[in-house]
Amino acid sequence: MPSKELKVLIVEDEKDIRDLMVFHLAREDMIVEVAENGKKAYDKLLQDKYDLVIMDWMVPEISGLDLISWMKKKEHIQYKTPVLMVTAKSDPESIVQGLEQGADDYMVKPFDFNVLRARAKNLLNRTHFLQSSQKKEDKGVFLLEMGELILNKDSHEVKLKGESLDLTYSEFKMLEILIQNQGSVLSRKQITSFIQGEDILVTGRTIDTHISSLRKKLGSYGEKIETIRGVGYRVSI
Repeated sequence: MPSKELKVLIVEDEKDIRDLMVFHLAREDMIVEVAENGKKAYDKLLQDKYDLVIMDWMVPEISGLDLISWMKKKEHIQYKTPVLMVTAKSDPESIVQGLEQGADDYMVKPFDFNVLRARAKNLLNRTHFLQSSQKKEDKGVFLLEMGELILNKDSHEVKLKGESLDLTYSEFKMLEILIQNQGSVLSRKQITSFIQGEDILVTGRTIDTHISSLRKKLGSYGEKIETIRGVGYRVSI
């Protein structure tokens, strides 16, 4: 976890849940602000920069889904701010919709507050990792790292414990987007869109086959690629 004080916005209309979220996150020395409806959240998101937003879907005035869609526009100050969506909507279609709208992770109510705290910390760690990777790219070093696994985007080479891995183009691109989004769930549609190219045709149904092959080639590191049932995949931090 980065050493600076982290600022979190909770958008939740149920006071009891909101107060418990504040209590658990404050234990991690986070600066926690709250908004009980979408309009107040909108105003806060216009004025301040946050390290994490925890967003309920069904809040009054402006829905959490609409707020995420607005936040994730590239010109927005919060464009890269991770969002953890919390909602009573538990059907796979809603989960996919939330993730594809821009949520970085998704929790269904009711949930364990210790799990909430762990998910929040994972998203914050992932953001710190991506910022570090971006600094390397700014210096002309196109490396993504996950422990002893190193992916070089410039040379298109992957090494595990110093040994080169023989990956196909699709496997390489899949591993690239998964590492870039460590801790976040990616839908099959998001992975497909990233891999797809002029000469590469990938369908959602073939993603599972590529993942299986990639896991085998990664050995013990393949266990870090988690299957999120009915949604897609996530690389654990």
